[in-house]
Amino acid sequence: MNFTRQTPFHHQQAALGAEFVDRYGFAAAAHYGSVEAEHAATRSAVGVFDVYYQTMIDVQGPDALALLQSVTVNDLSRLAPGSALYTSLCNERGGIVDDLTLFCLGRSHYWLCPTPSRVAKVEAWLNLHRDGREAGVVPLGYRNAYLSVQGPNSRTLLSRLASADLSDAALEYFRFTWDDVAGVPGTMVSRTGYSGELGFELFFPSEYAAHMWERLFEAGQDLGIRPCGLGALVTLRMEKKYPLYGADLTEEISPLEAGLSWTVKLDKGPFVGRQALAEQRRTGVERRLVQFVFADMSADVAPGDRVIWGGGTIGTLTSVAKGFTVGRTLALGYVASAAAVDGTDVAIQAKAGLVPAVVNNAPLYDPERKRLLGRE
Repeated sequence: MNFTRQTPFHHQQAALGAEFVDRYGFAAAAHYGSVEAEHAATRSAVGVFDVYYQTMIDVQGPDALALLQSVTVNDLSRLAPGSALYTSLCNERGGIVDDLTLFCLGRSHYWLCPTPSRVAKVEAWLNLHRDGREAGVVPLGYRNAYLSVQGPNSRTLLSRLASADLSDAALEYFRFTWDDVAGVPGTMVSRTGYSGELGFELFFPSEYAAHMWERLFEAGQDLGIRPCGLGALVTLRMEKKYPLYGADLTEEISPLEAGLSWTVKLDKGPFVGRQALAEQRRTGVERRLVQFVFADMSADVAPGDRVIWGGGTIGTLTSVAKGFTVGRTLALGYVASAAAVDGTDVAIQAKAGLVPAVVNNAPLYDPERKRLLGRE
């Protein structure tokens, strides 16, 4: 298969037997032979994910904070330099324009990490709402490479290559620091990730990509290091009930419907979508995103399948994946709020017939986040 672009890790991935699929025009590793083995390595040792197609938007200037406060649902005023925050941009109806991670580099300097397919939309949205504010909005493109190093051995691995203190006391969850990692200057080491495990994300100049990959795998041989593809990223995020934009989140869905109410700070002041979200919080929402748990790994269901309860259709599935750690097929989907209660028995109308499932709201894997925080 021919792709428009290759990431700077492509030749090393090909040598390891990667099977590639298209991801935003890039040849992205789907897996290296076994999604289940890559999933297990991330849960038990350390997995390395190439996320080069993910790019940043730089927002800086005297009014950078004011601009971002006016378009995001979370409260950025509490962010200190070196801190990150998960938030959403909403339209006037309260629908999610994108969900993203925001990094505070300084009181007037931020990096936004949008969904790859929404970078242009987020850039345009910020410029639309600048309203004369002194804040530059500049997409950084592919000047930086991006590797996600996830798993219980990730800290041990990176501590061998970095001089910075990566302990919990020095680098808490959703904080970041700058360091020379494996001799690569100007590397951002961020205590973030999409796996639900202790993990770090590395952002560094793209010209060092091949070198960084090589050094990571050299240093991690005795730690069970394994390259991981998109397949494992899907199965890992499903066990943690992490939503994905374009599947579980859209411009027609609000953060309150998507189970992201904890990110919505109505008392911070005006922002785009605040009135609609305040009304939803006052009256309640008619649908909610829930997780569906099946009896075992054999359930043959797919996104778009209807959810049946009480003799009628109450929603559809938006994501489906194998939960290799928990030994169940898992799905996400929206249902009527009356059915969005733990333990509710539903049926999924699949191609082969009705498949029973149970509604579950908390993540099935590590609901107390002990693994994520490195406390287990």
